[in-house]
Amino acid sequence: MPLSEFLTSYPTAFVVLALGLGLVVGSFLNVLVWRLPKMLARDWRQQARDILELPAEPPGPTYNLMLPHSHCPHCRHPLRAWENIPLLSYLILRGRCARCKTPISARYPLVELSCALLCGFIAWHLGFGWQTAGLLVLSWGLLALCLIDADHQLLPDVLVMPLLWLGVIVNAFELFVPLQDAVWGAVAGYLSLWTVYWLFRLITGKEGIGHGDFKLLAMLGAWGGWQILPLTILLASLVGAVSGLLWLRWKRAKTSTPIPFGPYLAIAGWIALLWGGQITDFYWQFVGLQ
Repeated sequence: MPLSEFLTSYPTAFVVLALGLGLVVGSFLNVLVWRLPKMLARDWRQQARDILELPAEPPGPTYNLMLPHSHCPHCRHPLRAWENIPLLSYLILRGRCARCKTPISARYPLVELSCALLCGFIAWHLGFGWQTAGLLVLSWGLLALCLIDADHQLLPDVLVMPLLWLGVIVNAFELFVPLQDAVWGAVAGYLSLWTVYWLFRLITGKEGIGHGDFKLLAMLGAWGGWQILPLTILLASLVGAVSGLLWLRWKRAKTSTPIPFGPYLAIAGWIALLWGGQITDFYWQFVGLQ
């Protein structure tokens, strides 16, 4: 029996496979989220020196997504194969480095577990098929963007733009929406937040939203079409406003403290892509207009 036919006939096996894949991808996302901003910062510094016609910085050790190999940030102990098994190694090591016993951040296994559960849910919800494959790739990208934006208030073009074009490409085959809806979704997604940005800037003289958010909403529109944009913006704004106020109060920070909006857009867009139609229909029925 071909593998595709087996996974279609036995959805439980497909979900289990997706869970395992999610653990592996989650482990890679931990590396990506930690290293990519540092790699971009190095590139930006070099570009700035080139523009200012300053001498280049002396070359340092190779630093990319592959090198140096994973190691403890405190004692530099290189992780052996059994110390780098997603989720399981953390449990075996009881959350501490095998050599120096320094606590390992719980964020690493939580990201791996979250990615696994996300993949398992998508496999269960959509079953084996191209839609599942597309949504898995989108979900991995959105998870990475959420974490990077939360840490650095940055939505790297190197992640957003390929996902935007991938959304257009998959919808050329009408995987989620017709191509025309995807194109206008990208256009409307960008222009909607671009317009809000400039209106806010003209009124207040301040920047209320980052340029990366324009591109992120355009990317979501390319995957789900223009139809998901109103619900995405509404959900992101409501949840972002409430959680932002709670966070500021908890941290006792000033209201001028910047709060990343990308994670709210990403989560709202993901929800709207999966259940936008049902949520909208429920709302119209609730208010008695359908």
